[in-house]
Amino acid sequence: MAAQATFKSIKAVIPLLDRVLVQRFKPETKTASGIFLPSSSTTTPLPEATVIAVGPGAPNKEGNVVPTQVKAGDRVLLPGWGGNSIKVGDEEYYLFKDAEILAKIQE
Repeated sequence: MAAQATFKSIKAVIPLLDRVLVQRFKPETKTASGIFLPSSSTTTPLPEATVIAVGPGAPNKEGNVVPTQVKAGDRVLLPGWGGNSIKVGDEEYYLFKDAEILAKIQE
């Protein structure tokens, strides 16, 4: 269950350390030929997301900050589990650790 936010814009959320704020892609509700899909087939979240914001990185054992591997605007592949959800209005966003992101999608 997502926590309802008390702020008006997701731009007010700045991730800390190696956290990455993402918005999952919404599943299509209609096929290319115009057939509407039932809601039961569109409830599973897609594993792809767009990065909204990233933290500065986390310190390693020597104390040096290791920057995150992704930047705002990147398309990423997410695991089917995990992440902390944040709800702003009707939109839902997720916070993941940088190491939890499976891949960056380059097209």
